[in-house]
Amino acid sequence: MQVAPIGILGVAQMKILIYGLNYAPELTGIGKYTGEMASWLAERGHEVRVVTAPPYYPAWSIREDYRGKLYRIENADRHNPSEPVVFRTPLYVPAVPSGLKRMIHLFSFMLGSLPVLFGQAEWEPDIVFTVEPTFFCVPLALLVAESCGAASWLHVQDFEVDAAFDLGLLPAKGPIHALALGLELFFTCLFTRVSSISTNMLERALTKGIPSQQTIFFPNWVDIDAVHPQPRTEPNSFREELQLQAKIILLYSGNLGAKQGLELLAPLAAAFGKDGSHADPRVHFLFCGDGAFRPRLEALVGHLPNVTLLPLQPFNRLNDLLNAADIHLLPQRAGAADLVMPSKLTGMLSSGRPVIATADPGTQVAQVVSGAGLVPHDPCGLVLPAENEAALHDAAAHLIADGVLRATLGAAARDYAVRHLGKQQVLLQFESDLRAATASSFT
Repeated sequence: MQVAPIGILGVAQMKILIYGLNYAPELTGIGKYTGEMASWLAERGHEVRVVTAPPYYPAWSIREDYRGKLYRIENADRHNPSEPVVFRTPLYVPAVPSGLKRMIHLFSFMLGSLPVLFGQAEWEPDIVFTVEPTFFCVPLALLVAESCGAASWLHVQDFEVDAAFDLGLLPAKGPIHALALGLELFFTCLFTRVSSISTNMLERALTKGIPSQQTIFFPNWVDIDAVHPQPRTEPNSFREELQLQAKIILLYSGNLGAKQGLELLAPLAAAFGKDGSHADPRVHFLFCGDGAFRPRLEALVGHLPNVTLLPLQPFNRLNDLLNAADIHLLPQRAGAADLVMPSKLTGMLSSGRPVIATADPGTQVAQVVSGAGLVPHDPCGLVLPAENEAALHDAAAHLIADGVLRATLGAAARDYAVRHLGKQQVLLQFESDLRAATASSFT
């Protein structure tokens, strides 16, 4: 019987191969979580390798210091054993990502990563962990796992196939739709484990036909120590730099992309401007981030004096940014909230500020913010029908006028984050589930 080596923290060491499109140093979305997960596992003493693309998201442009070299390896000699070995492979990144260009973009990563991923079979990992998107990579991950007798794990951050049809990137009827869903089910069922970031997304996996014994809950997390409420009596760097100390600030921070329903932000800000229906000189809006929708958003709000647009901020300023808000804004397009569980919600909650979310009833976003999920808790904010402009304006006016309610909802948000979203507790459970998956693949 082969005994697993003991890692630097006294835990049995696993060899873990992570395969995914997005990775650190991307600051938002999937790349942030995959990067933190890989580093945490390596710090725990596991040997971790990552096959990924150069950072490009959410700007849809490869970061300048990663250009000029198709393939590169980071930490190749394991000079720092508490960090993963990272293999960067080439891909096509469209400046303006349309439906067809997105498909080419995703497919190009699969092609570029193919030789590097197959080369990892000789390393003989214990488990191959794959992140969706992109589903194009799923067959390669299964082949590598099968070739070396490893367990396989598919982690669904986005239901990519559903999103492509439901958001209009591909036609939602006809043989292409049926073929895509059939291939999705066939390949997904071959994995040892299939996880996702919300209970509703797991329920969707079950309705697709994935056996319940293969599914597992693996939520996104937040570092509750790094992101924590700041008392209002403390100076805030963003408020001071922007001279907004006395303002009531409504903040949207994150990816400025097609799935966020950001078209609602400009009319909302205009409604609280000088000549708007809810005119209030105390109110200011901060929109912070990058992505395909940013140029459009700049055009929509550029003339509004009660709006400040900021670029994506580094992690060391995240807590100050989130605490600059009196109210967090979380718009979502109708039909998208259970295809994509917005990662930005974890930081909003941990900062101890209330959230206004636009989400369809019964979705995970609605359940978390309203407190009406499987584990009932006090509301963390207000939930409105998706894409309902009038309801959004009224909800914002209600919270702006009621400071006591803002404080109550914010305290409940922080309590929920501490109880359910702490990084250490989520990743310790994940490590245990990884170990169980590797054990089951040899029984």
